[in-house]
Amino acid sequence: MTTQHRGLELPALQNFLRRSGIPLDGDLRAELISGGKSNLTYHIVDDSSRWILRRPPTTGRTPSAHDVAREFRITSALQHTDVPVATPVILCEDETVLGAPFTLVEYVSGQVLRTGSDVEALSDDQIDACMTGLIRVLGALHNVDYQAVGLGTLGRPDGYVTRQIDLWAKQWDRVKTRDSVDVTKLYDALTELVPTHTDASIVHGDYRIDNTILASEDVGTLAAVVDWELSTLGDPLTDVALMCVYRHPAFDLVLGEPGAWTSPRLPSIDDLASRYAAASGRVLDHWNFYMALAYFKVAVIAEGINYRYRAGATVGAGFDRAGESVPEFLAAGLGSLT
Repeated sequence: MTTQHRGLELPALQNFLRRSGIPLDGDLRAELISGGKSNLTYHIVDDSSRWILRRPPTTGRTPSAHDVAREFRITSALQHTDVPVATPVILCEDETVLGAPFTLVEYVSGQVLRTGSDVEALSDDQIDACMTGLIRVLGALHNVDYQAVGLGTLGRPDGYVTRQIDLWAKQWDRVKTRDSVDVTKLYDALTELVPTHTDASIVHGDYRIDNTILASEDVGTLAAVVDWELSTLGDPLTDVALMCVYRHPAFDLVLGEPGAWTSPRLPSIDDLASRYAAASGRVLDHWNFYMALAYFKVAVIAEGINYRYRAGATVGAGFDRAGESVPEFLAAGLGSLT
């Protein structure tokens, strides 16, 4: 724990929290948890309490990809549902405090499976229990009555998939460091294959094993789902496909190391999809389309990380090869449509 961090002025944070009536015990210290693949995430402590603070990167932001205010609203609404989330503490939208909006939530104890070696430490039974828990919670999220929890205005489910295609195409134009014929090909193919009917639910937008905190003594129990800044109302099958696409080995280049979710010990893409269909009762219609859209999205996310790395806006190591994954994801997206 230290008192000096890029993108985090602890004296300014401490003053803001005190003015906001948040009880503090001594000076704040911080540890960087995530430094630029999405939002900057810090473990904040004083002499008696622990929190998690999230704020956007210092540069290279894309409008929808770092929305901590949205994240705060969603986790607040999900407090009394079957979806476990951290307890929100405060949202600050005054950018004069830290240079960007930020959220503070209570620290959730547990374990996070981030790397392949984390998965290697588990037994086959533990892995199966973990996958069952992950799929169960994703299904529970998609079954939340979003009107009843006050999220009816979170997004517009009608036309969601079409807007996603256009959104990620615009994101590409914003962060691209190269021209790509495959981006154009995949965009054109997706626009022609949009399903005429889709379901509507809360979607997480970034669901995978390392965006959850598992109970300390039981990997089959989720203590909290985290990283909600991409969440909205939309088509639940986009969540399922994205979860599956993250299993692609090229995602290790995005993570900067062999990831837990790409471990060969975890279920295959087809197995994950089948487990979700069985648990949720949903039919995975137009599955190839959803997979192609998910590959398109991950390619753009990887290019955004590459853009921030080249701009010197990432904090920490492991960002230098993210750009190499982009052609692989685009090719996989096109391949899924053939």
